[in-house]
Amino acid sequence: MSILPPLRRSSCVLLGCGLALVIQSAARATEDTAVTAVTSRASPDYARTRRADGSYQPETYAFGPGGFWGGMHDDSIDKLKFIDVAKTVAGPLAAQNYLPTKDPNETRLLIMVYWGLTTVPPPISTSPAFANVQIAQTNLQMAVQQGNPELIKAAKDQLAFALEWLQTENRQRDRTDWQNAGMIGYDADLETAGKFEQTPFQYRRDELIEELEGNRYFVVLMAYDFQLMWRQKKHKLLWETRFSIRQLHNDFDKQLEAMAENASQYFGQDTKGLIRKPLPEGNVKVGELKVLGVEPEKK
Repeated sequence: MSILPPLRRSSCVLLGCGLALVIQSAARATEDTAVTAVTSRASPDYARTRRADGSYQPETYAFGPGGFWGGMHDDSIDKLKFIDVAKTVAGPLAAQNYLPTKDPNETRLLIMVYWGLTTVPPPISTSPAFANVQIAQTNLQMAVQQGNPELIKAAKDQLAFALEWLQTENRQRDRTDWQNAGMIGYDADLETAGKFEQTPFQYRRDELIEELEGNRYFVVLMAYDFQLMWRQKKHKLLWETRFSIRQLHNDFDKQLEAMAENASQYFGQDTKGLIRKPLPEGNVKVGELKVLGVEPEKK
């Protein structure tokens, strides 16, 4: 289930980009900060046709500005506009034979582009609720040592209140984690891993939570049936791909092309869960951006 905002009735920008890709695909050991997490899902009635040489039959598309999602200052992403993100993603799309077109009658897909930086809860150790629990536990221990029934009762009441406050804060933390999980494609894996709590396999959920509670740059591509939307005003999602990387030690503007390259082989596919890939070495050289046309809003 998508938690993105409803599709906006904005103009569809048709883009053409001159790109020369210089990517080295050599796999190498890397830190988690340099790993792209990718989740892709496709509608059961969406399938690509392969040509005799094994490549995919070209499909035409128009870009749509989905919007920016974030809440904290970061120069490497705040300065980027929709057009900057779109022209970078256009290269990896072209590598998979998704091609822009200026003719609405020939356009197969409307690809909405969302991007952003997740906002995460602060470390639990810095929480006032957590500090109050520690204080209450210390007070109860001291009261028990003194053997004063009134002090013991007061300390127990204090601890009960502190624990209730901490539980409330933990529920808010869980809501934030789940919101981020839905946005960047961790939701299905997190739900599955949650079934193994209190078992030796709980480490899997702990790993996911640790990733979710670190800020992550992300991009979401949502491909709709353009003709159905244009002619019948119906929204049919054909495929979506969500990819992200840790903010730590990375800059969104410098890593976006590598993130998109990592995710590109899954465009229009179903990964059936999270895929993690080290960032490829190399770079993407972006040529002059050309706007081929604009499809006006239909009223």
